[in-house]
Amino acid sequence: MKKRKLLIIAVPILLVFLYGFTYFPQKLISIDPSEVSKITVFDGNTGEKVEITDEADINHVILNLNEVTFRKGKPSFMYSGYSFDTTILNHEGKSLMELTINTSDTIRYKGFFYTAVENSIDYDYMESLVRK
Repeated sequence: MKKRKLLIIAVPILLVFLYGFTYFPQKLISIDPSEVSKITVFDGNTGEKVEITDEADINHVILNLNEVTFRKGKPSFMYSGYSFDTTILNHEGKSLMELTINTSDTIRYKGFFYTAVENSIDYDYMESLVRK
């Protein structure tokens, strides 16, 4: 009986504690650029869709994203509007990652906003690729 009471109390506390770890700053993106065949970007400002296939551009974008450390923020449900809805695809055409780049320091990923706390997204470079 005591063990059951302990479990009833300990499990929710443990789950809350573990969930809290998701709010520590972390690198969300760790993709080897050689695994990427293309990056598709839908520009929420213009309605245009662009495929980035140039190896140098892919390397720049992926290496930049790999360097950024993010902190999880508030849920992004019920928010609309964005700059770059981005999908990173491998050589088989499968999605390696989907994220939305809002600014040089904010993305949406898996239902939450994330803010850059170390380094930043090269937003100007991304914008130059999308708006060529």
